Amino acid sequence: MKHDLVALREDLQSRNIDVLRFMYADVLGIPRAKDMLVSQLDKSAHSGPAFCQGVWVTTTRGGVLDANNIASDGLQDLISQIDPSTIRELPWEPGVAYVLVDAYNPDMTENMMSPRMVLRKVIAEYNALGLQPVCGPELEFYIADRTEDGGYKRSLERTGRVYTSGTLVDPNGTFLHLLRMLDQLEIGVFAGNHEFSPSQYEINLWHSEALDAADRTFIFKTAIKEVVARAGQHATFVGKPWGDEGGSGFHLHFSVTDMNGVNQMHDGVGGLSETAMKMIAGITKNAAGLTAFTNPTVNAFKRLGPDTLAPFRANWGYDNRSCMLRVPPERGSGTRLEVRVGDGAANPYLVIASVLAAALDGIKNNLAAPEPAEGMAYDNESAPILPLTFTEALDALESNEAFMKYMAKELVAVHLVMKRDEIERYNAEVADPSTRDVTQWEIDEYFADY
Repeated sequence: MKHDLVALREDLQSRNIDVLRFMYADVLGIPRAKDMLVSQLDKSAHSGPAFCQGVWVTTTRGGVLDANNIASDGLQDLISQIDPSTIRELPWEPGVAYVLVDAYNPDMTENMMSPRMVLRKVIAEYNALGLQPVCGPELEFYIADRTEDGGYKRSLERTGRVYTSGTLVDPNGTFLHLLRMLDQLEIGVFAGNHEFSPSQYEINLWHSEALDAADRTFIFKTAIKEVVARAGQHATFVGKPWGDEGGSGFHLHFSVTDMNGVNQMHDGVGGLSETAMKMIAGITKNAAGLTAFTNPTVNAFKRLGPDTLAPFRANWGYDNRSCMLRVPPERGSGTRLEVRVGDGAANPYLVIASVLAAALDGIKNNLAAPEPAEGMAYDNESAPILPLTFTEALDALESNEAFMKYMAKELVAVHLVMKRDEIERYNAEVADPSTRDVTQWEIDEYFADY
């Protein structure tokens, strides 16, 4: 999509922005970017800029793998095209702004290894049915200090501080400064607090249409890591960073409206609509493969299990937080579903795309939802247990037709190659790969990027 780059350059210069950071999420969810001088924007961004497609298959340790013949075809370019609606000025870095880009192949066809492009594809399937997905993300994270040996330690150790704020849980003012910076970034942040575990925090984002919600979540995670790093500390969304404390989740609230914004999840008399029940059916049916995207690390599966306050079975229930899928009590325009299985390290585009793809399978195939679970759903033996290991989740994804069809086989192929390599490296380097303890390998592999 071409834009008036001269007008954009002039507008940015009038706002004293001299650097535009072209940015996108790779398959791992890591921000990849190039800083472009605004003074040269109408020349340098006329046909790009280009990035090497090897970025899709680059590991956190710098290894370059092969999927979809990226390496064997000679590491061709991808062409980036900006989405001007995503420009956000950085209050902590004056003169710089983020802009998100879409990825195209050299022939300008859509690059289906791009998580943002794949999400666009899933949303288009809903729009063709007259539906618009709406999402509200909830993410937790930790703030840590670096140790002299290059490791990490929690900034706070006092327990029992859930739902608190102020100096006792933010002695350096890092969290308060972060909240203010996010407000100025204008990505829909509205509140924040210390969470259940020491040094764990949550910041709340408003809901919006699915692509915008994913964009804002990606920018949110990127900004948090940048702002906290500038304060001399470290923020991590790793699902289970500490073996002795709770994990960080990525819960996704979502619903569908018609194209005029009218909620389609309720039946008008206090119950759920047929559409909502089909969505529940699709998510529970595809739950095993879904976890390969919502829990995309070896570490993520150390957060899951019975009696962990994280999901264990592919079940759903009314206002039941022990289920994988919870139906909050609001009805009318607030009717929605909440998928609670997500891990903080997950790629927001792939979380949203995979949840929507699973739900779409239910809608398209008129699937029937199982009975809702009641009470503590860990003992709900009628529902299958979710994958207990990352390998099981990837096996389920590889055999799942819905994700291949509604997302993209190209992206699924990259995800499988990248993540199976990750498991192989973990198994080769960890003495007891079955350990539930958080290993040094996980710290080295995940903390810097997730």
